[in-house]
Amino acid sequence: MDPINEKDLYNLVNRLSIQFFNKSFRHKVVFNHRLRTTGGRYIPSKKVIELNPKYVQEMDGDEFIGIIKHELCHYHLHIVGKGYKHGDAAFKQLLKETGSPRHCNPLPSQRSQFNYLYLCKKCHFEYKRKRRVDVKKYRCGKCGGVLKLYTK
Repeated sequence: MDPINEKDLYNLVNRLSIQFFNKSFRHKVVFNHRLRTTGGRYIPSKKVIELNPKYVQEMDGDEFIGIIKHELCHYHLHIVGKGYKHGDAAFKQLLKETGSPRHCNPLPSQRSQFNYLYLCKKCHFEYKRKRRVDVKKYRCGKCGGVLKLYTK
């Protein structure tokens, strides 16, 4: 998707709200550049949806639209006074009805990259680690076997 300003963002959110929820969106939607690990959030006390602009830039458009639909589920349930939190049955049901994702995919910059791969000699279980492990000190957590550095 192309970078969008907040007026276009509001129009997109309102259009998706009417399309999937048959209700218009009447409050504020903004980009929050400080969001790091989430695609968006709904603030009930202010009735504001904040979206992570990195998901517009780094991910495909379907991912961003899914995040908007997810936040709209929170919004519309809160407006009508039903359970709008992740664990509530009404929230889970509305996610299914609208085809909204429960969680967003991590950004490519947030995906975990491992530097070391250790393999248990006994049960062949793989341990992926960012930091080096002292194989003389640590053993396999499953079977107690000896670990071997497989790749670097």
